[in-house]
Amino acid sequence: MAITLSTDNKLEYRFYPVNGRQIQFRIKAPNDAHIALTTGPNESDPMWEVFIGGWNNSKSVVRKNRTKPDVIEVNTPNILSADELRGFWIRWNDGEITVGMEGEQSSFLSYTDPEPFEITHFGVCTGWGASGEWLIEDATVAAPTPSAPDDQLSSIIWSDVKGGVLPPGAVVGGEDDEPLYIGRANHEGALLPGKVKFSHGVCYVAWGGLEHTKTEYQVLCNCSPMWMPVSGNNIPPNALPAGQTEDGEPLFVGRINHQNTLTLGKVHPSHGCLYIPFGGEEIPFNDYEILIN
Repeated sequence: MAITLSTDNKLEYRFYPVNGRQIQFRIKAPNDAHIALTTGPNESDPMWEVFIGGWNNSKSVVRKNRTKPDVIEVNTPNILSADELRGFWIRWNDGEITVGMEGEQSSFLSYTDPEPFEITHFGVCTGWGASGEWLIEDATVAAPTPSAPDDQLSSIIWSDVKGGVLPPGAVVGGEDDEPLYIGRANHEGALLPGKVKFSHGVCYVAWGGLEHTKTEYQVLCNCSPMWMPVSGNNIPPNALPAGQTEDGEPLFVGRINHQNTLTLGKVHPSHGCLYIPFGGEEIPFNDYEILIN
């Protein structure tokens, strides 16, 4: 499951193991979101640090081994917000580190280290007058050591939700004052991907111009989600089918930033858009992120 945490104005990293060669996260802070990439569960030598919104939310940098000068620095005025979660990704491969914003394929920070090293952990913190609220995507964090065969764990499962109790391994895909889980429910002969808000005990789906509440639904489990920015009906071949229309057309899971939330919904390829259930309505978007396998 995704990690939600708060960091104080302390400049003290909290460390987690990585899974793969990227991290995806969302942060609400007025300035100075710091991310460390290390060789262990603590500050190390070598290490990289990414400072987003430093210097009173005016610049972002990459620093190596806690040493100045920074290896790259760019002006990023108001890149962070104290009022809303904003999403970012950090990727690394063969010494190249890139940093970008959620929903954008191009990076705003890029550096190639002539002396690459293996990254096993990442840390997050805030400081310089800032505290932060973080949502770290499930795919970022390494899973515990499995006690069952790998092929069983890697299989994707849609689990029935009974009595409002979420099954183990339920997958977080969004945020609306609390994590939103990836769900789906039957409605008018269709199987519709939607959003599950645990405190409400229901799955919300979009259909026929309206938002519908479903008390019987399924939640996606046993999956490390990855998201790809797309437009219209440009569905990638590895998009994860999650339902179908009443006419049998496949539907996919999508998400979009909307009114200080990261809201889940259904991608309808023949309509060329994502529909989200929000505020009682079905709202379409042409540019969105889609869940890939």
